[in-house]
Amino acid sequence: MSNIKLATLGGGCFWCIEAALNLVEGVISATSGYSGGQTPDPTYQQICQGDSGHAEVIQVEFDQDIISFEQLLLFFFQLHDPTQLNRQGNDVGTQYRSVIYYHDEEQKQLAESQIKELMKLKIWDNPIVTEVSPVSVFYPAEAYHQNYANENKEQAYCAIVVTPKLEKFKYQFKDYLKT
Repeated sequence: MSNIKLATLGGGCFWCIEAALNLVEGVISATSGYSGGQTPDPTYQQICQGDSGHAEVIQVEFDQDIISFEQLLLFFFQLHDPTQLNRQGNDVGTQYRSVIYYHDEEQKQLAESQIKELMKLKIWDNPIVTEVSPVSVFYPAEAYHQNYANENKEQAYCAIVVTPKLEKFKYQFKDYLKT
C-alpha cells in the first residue's frame, strides 16, 4: 500500500525544479504551476506581470514510503537560492519567491525545522527568506511549460541555467534517481 502525498514548492523559475524532481525515485509527478495568489486560473502572462500574487511553483505528488518530504526539501534547497527575496538570479518579482506551501501541520513543522537547521549550518552568507504558508489553490501552468527543460534543451535559459543545475543535481543525488 502506498502513502501518496503532495508537496508544493516555489524556488524561482519552475522549469529546473520540475525537471530535477521528476528524476527522483518515489516522485510520481512534478507539475509546474501557480499558487498563492488572488487571481483565479491565472495565465503565465498574468504571473509575469507580478500583480496576481501567485508564485511559480511545482506541485509534487510523491510516495512517502519511498521518498520523504524532508528529502524533497533538501533537494529543493539545493536547486535554488533561498536567501534571495522575491528573485532568483535575473528573475525578479514576487512570482519568483522562495516558498513552501504546506499541506498539513506536519509539513509545516518539518519545513520550519529544516530551515532552522540550515540556518544553523550557515551554508549561505545571508539568512533564508523562504516563506512557509498554507497551500492555496494550485493552478497547473500551460501545457508548454510542462517538461519544458527536457523538451527545450537548446533554448538559451535552459542551456545556460537549467542544464548545469540538472547535471549537478544528477551527480549529487545519483543514489535517489529513478533507474
